[in-house]
Amino acid sequence: MALPYKNSEQNKKGQVEEMFDNISPKYDLLNHLLSMNIDKLWRKRTINKLKLHSPERILDIATGTGDFALAATKLESVEAVGIDISEGMLNIAREKIKKKRLEHRFSVQKADSENLPFEDATFDAAIVGFGVRNFENLRKGLTEILRVIKPGGVFYVLEFSKPRKTPFKQIYRFYFKRILPFVGRIISKDKSAYTYLPESVDEFPDGDNFLAILAEVGYKDNKCYRQTFGIASIYEAHKPKN
Repeated sequence: MALPYKNSEQNKKGQVEEMFDNISPKYDLLNHLLSMNIDKLWRKRTINKLKLHSPERILDIATGTGDFALAATKLESVEAVGIDISEGMLNIAREKIKKKRLEHRFSVQKADSENLPFEDATFDAAIVGFGVRNFENLRKGLTEILRVIKPGGVFYVLEFSKPRKTPFKQIYRFYFKRILPFVGRIISKDKSAYTYLPESVDEFPDGDNFLAILAEVGYKDNKCYRQTFGIASIYEAHKPKN
């Protein structure tokens, strides 16, 4: 299992919380810099797919600094709730919500994706951006998300994946394994966080493997849309109507 701090005695969940608390002040800067702002395009494409389902209440899991849910609030009548285990990340999300005066449409709270504090069938849709690979128990987290979505509701996952075509695969791997950790380490001041990132992506069961896990826990009509030479993927899954 990929872990941020290999000498720590904490479990993965505790280490991920500590890591995001540590890097939260520089997270947005690094996110956009290291992805060359392509992450904004991926979020926009995901929200455009979400729009087709006309959701009114959505849950953003691993909301972090809130960018994914903020993009979703651009859809008419959408009310978003964001959860995350990192209070440091949530504090930045709260600042953004206040600055944009969106308190009436977007709220955040500290919560665990594997033990969601919501009743069954609470949300029309759920989204998670670059967060599922950080779940300590992937199937448990996906099952919890399924529980709180209404029958017939939709779930979108935006996550890094592994490019498969030569020569882009080799170029990207060099960037991801060498350049990204070096830049991330200098700017974030965290020696481990941006080494953990490529390790967690390598370990994550992307593509057809993730679609199979979604089906296994109960989602239907699951699809994968690969983005930008396979750097990331948008997954679409549905909760059965009955």
